[in-house]
Amino acid sequence: MDKLPRYLGQSKTVVAMAALAAVVLLAGCQNTQPQAAQQATAPERGQMVRDPQVITVVGYAPISLQPGQTQSHKELMAMKASKLQAYQELAAVVQGQVISTRSSMNDMVLQGEKIQSAISGIIRGARVVKTYPVQDDVYATVLELDLRNLPKELRPL
Repeated sequence: MDKLPRYLGQSKTVVAMAALAAVVLLAGCQNTQPQAAQQATAPERGQMVRDPQVITVVGYAPISLQPGQTQSHKELMAMKASKLQAYQELAAVVQGQVISTRSSMNDMVLQGEKIQSAISGIIRGARVVKTYPVQDDVYATVLELDLRNLPKELRPL
């Protein structure tokens, strides 16, 4: 038993060669770009570059549900409503929301649940990026707020 059978010695050689080949092949997959160059690479087409200091929100409003005697008037009202809804979203992001909930149970079975939300705040410095129709019956408004333009005491935490 001092000597290994010949086929076992050969299998060790084969395993060692396979391991060496795997190391060589995997080394070819190593990224050779410095880390700074990787970070500076431009995004692919269709990707958005987001600035962490800019908050972007979208508000939506249906056209057909707006008051108005003509379609044009309803569209104008939907534009205004989508802008107001976007400001509400922005206030929720910047100032936060107060959420209150109430649940009722009977015999350990949930009978009802009521959730209320309140948003209150002042938004200064927001910019309307775009107002546009979405499909046939909805208007959307995109708002941006650059936090660098706000005084430090008004910036969200």
